[in-house]
Amino acid sequence: MPNSTYFVQECSTCGRKLQVRIEYLGKNVVCQHCGAKFAAVDHSTGDLHDDTSMSVLQRADELIRQSGICLARAAENQTIG
Repeated sequence: MPNSTYFVQECSTCGRKLQVRIEYLGKNVVCQHCGAKFAAVDHSTGDLHDDTSMSVLQRADELIRQSGICLARAAENQTIG
């Protein structure tokens, strides 16, 4: 991606500063230097992107997606019947 946006985060194991794409916020990433896994969190935004809020947002997205599927099926059933 040529137009990606990054933030800087230190590896929780080796302390090296890594550039992490914002698309990975709230997800587990791997340090390219030591291989350690840790959650991508931009600490400059405060608690805005902590694990709890990200999991709540992910759950909300999943529920919205599922409700869209249910509405589409209901609409299909009405046009068929």
